[in-house]
Parts: sequence; structure tokens; C-alpha cells
Amino acid sequence: MKAFLILEDGTVFCGSRIGSDREVISEIVFNTSMTGYLEVLTDPSYAGQAVVMTYPLIGNYGICAKDMESERPWPDGFIVRELSRVPSNFRSGGTIQHFLEKYDIPGISGIDTRALTKILREKGTMNGMITTHVYEDYAEVTARIKNYRVSHVVKATSCRESYVIEPSNPASEAVSVHAAQKPEGLVIRAGEGKRVALLDLGAKKNIARALSERGCQVTVFPCDTPAEEILAMRPDGIMLSNGPGDPKENTGIIQEIKRLYQSDVPVFAICLGHQLMALATGADTYKLKYGHRGGNHPVKDLATGRVYISSQNHGYAVDPESLDPQVAAPAFVNVNDGTNEGLKYMGKNIFTVQFHPEACPGPQDSGYLFDRFIEMMGGKE
Repeated sequence: MKAFLILEDGTVFCGSRIGSDREVISEIVFNTSMTGYLEVLTDPSYAGQAVVMTYPLIGNYGICAKDMESERPWPDGFIVRELSRVPSNFRSGGTIQHFLEKYDIPGISGIDTRALTKILREKGTMNGMITTHVYEDYAEVTARIKNYRVSHVVKATSCRESYVIEPSNPASEAVSVHAAQKPEGLVIRAGEGKRVALLDLGAKKNIARALSERGCQVTVFPCDTPAEEILAMRPDGIMLSNGPGDPKENTGIIQEIKRLYQSDVPVFAICLGHQLMALATGADTYKLKYGHRGGNHPVKDLATGRVYISSQNHGYAVDPESLDPQVAAPAFVNVNDGTNEGLKYMGKNIFTVQFHPEACPGPQDSGYLFDRFIEMMGGKE
């Protein structure tokens, strides 16, 4: 069946329908990852968006439920150049086509994703419609498309009630990144006994997993949990997760994070959590022209000069010019465009990053940051 992608500027792409046949209007963004499409589909940070995969062939290794970063997919739509109908992988439990149909996600294949990506890079992220309907009046359609706004997505992606994840038991899962070069058979559990409160702003599973594998007990809290409730559990550390949408929309959460900042509990924040901590301490954020989404983004540690390849998924950034130097200072910078990628907070055991050290999908270069967090909580290697 034919399907159409209509952009708000009036550009129309014609391809083939994949997944659900329902019509959807969403924000269109692109991801440059060469693998990890299932992790992309199940990343809550894509709530309210339709994802264009720039890699030309998607679906060749099928669907493996163990690779899902949440219990369900979150994008409004999925856009690819070519969809593999017959996956080849011993771990595969199904095809992307069936996966999209199961979760009622519309998509389109067979379009020139290179041309689409160039439009988004040159004109900036814009809204679009995926539909199988043939419209005669595009003026009315584009007006509806332009009016779409991503909103209230953090609440939609967060858990409904708190739950606890115990430390991983297998020795092979307990070894930290730094422990990889330790003597064979030596089990390193630097975070043994440490209790971490994870504020779920749309968290990927691998954030809690990275802490659990390092011996931490992780208590996951809904995004609207009062700071007093989190602090009442007397955590050794607080983790602020990734998540979707405009950070400035979360005014209530920002106020609670400000109270967490005022405590003496060590804090590590990723992506949206990084932005919300900046807003809570008086800094500002802004929307990027087309965002950073993929597994190949270089970031520079300003303290060491070392460059790491990182996994990223964000459309907003912290404005470094808005920082109070007595509160926070830049810690990481994006090598490609110079945007802020992390902050260190003065006089506080707090550091935040814009990229994803938990990877999934993406390189594991910056996984050592979880070890740094454990050291802040008093853990030893």
C-alpha cells in the first residue's frame, strides 16, 4: 500500500506503508546509528517524535525482546529507506513489520532518506504527517501539521509507582568497566551496599542496569515524586534519567530537582536530567536546529582533553553563556558543533552529561562515568 510523508513546508515523499495504517502527525527527527534500531524504537526520549533512520537497511537482524530499553516502543512513526522483511539472526523473535503492527505504530519505507535528512539539516527539525490518504488540499493539511506540539511526554513515559532493582548476582555482570583489566576471576562490586534513587523522567533500562551491575540497589521513582520522599529513603546517590520533550515544560519537576540540589546527596544526571538540573540552578536551555541523535558523536572532556565517542538523543541543549560560574562550569563539549555536553557543579558532589554513558545503542567509551558516580558515593574499586 502506498504511504506519504508530508512535511510542514509542503514537501511530500511517497513510499510504502509499514506497520499500522493509521494517520499520525509528529515531529520528524533523524538518527544516524548504523545498528540498534530496536533500542531507538524503545527509547522513551522519542515520545512525540517520528524517527528517520539514515542507515539504508533496517530490520536485518530482527527483533530481540532482551534488547528493548523499555516495555514498549515510543516513537509516533518510523521512517526508513529499505525494510528487511526476512531477518537473519539466531536471537530474532520477529520482524520490525510485525513489531510496528503490534504496537500500532505507522511507518513508511522506500523513500529517499538522504534527501529527507538534508532537508531537516538545512531547514531544521519540522513536523510531518505519515498517511495513506491522498489529499487534494495540502494547505489545510500543512496547517494542521504546523500546529502540532510535543507536550506532556515526560509524565507519559515515566513509571506510575516506585519499584526496586536489586544488585545483579552473576559475577560476569558484576564487573565494572574499569575492572575489565583486573585479574581473571576477581569480582569487583564497587557499589556494593550503595542505595541509588533513580528519578524516572523517561528512563532507559540500561541506566538502572549499569548501576545494578556495579552492585547498587536502585529504587526507581516516578517523575513527579516530591524531593522529600526521595530524600526520606536516605539514598547514597541520586540519578536523574534521560527523557523526552522540552525541558522547560517540566516546571514542577524542576522545583523538586532544585530541592535535591540543595541537599548534600551526590547526583549524576543524564540528558534531560542534565538539562533540568541546569534549569533548576538558574541556567537556560534552547532548542537545537536539528538535534543530536546517533551513536557516533564525539565529546571532549575539558579536564583531560580526551575525546570520547558517545551515544546521543536530544533536541535541546544547555546554554553555557547562561551559567553562573559560582554554580556550575562546562565539563564536556561537543567536538562537532561546540555545544555543551556536561557540567560540573561547584562545591557539590554533582555532575551531569548531555550524552548517554549507558549507551544502548552506541559505544561504551563513557561508561566509566558510572564508576565516577560510585566513587562520589564512597565506593572503592
